[in-house]
Amino acid sequence: MLSVEFAMRAYAEHYGEDPDSWGLVGLLHDFDWEIHPSLEQHPIDGAPILRERGLAEEDVRTILSHGPLGERLTTRDKALYAVDELTGLITAVALVRPTKDIREVKVKSIRKKWRDKSFAAGVDREDIEQGCAALGVELWDFHVPLVLKAMQDHAAELGLDGRMA
Repeated sequence: MLSVEFAMRAYAEHYGEDPDSWGLVGLLHDFDWEIHPSLEQHPIDGAPILRERGLAEEDVRTILSHGPLGERLTTRDKALYAVDELTGLITAVALVRPTKDIREVKVKSIRKKWRDKSFAAGVDREDIEQGCAALGVELWDFHVPLVLKAMQDHAAELGLDGRMA
């Protein structure tokens, strides 16, 4: 979830929006996955918990938007949908490197693994493509580099700085 937070902060900065607000929805978007580990329940059943804790309704709505039934109306909604699956793929690419250091990962490496459907098979590449299309950004020339850099800038916080090698 930290990787999604960092990617959302990068998108907020790109669009001139509030990085704290965008980062918060990135951080919290999957908070309920362990208690509602199915697409039928997540994130819908988690929304009442967020509301009880006082999260702003616009933040709850953005978190709901990344689910399969979610309506992606705002740029923030679309960004969350676009970055969610991609951060998982980038993490997987970093972890198969001998050094396990995300700072050594290149867009070219991600693209190569993208084509291998058996690699990180749980990552829905179509969701990423749809998210980019909705945002109006190019996948390989903009989206992947932006998300990768956001994660590389926080390699230590993500535990992807080579310490796990």
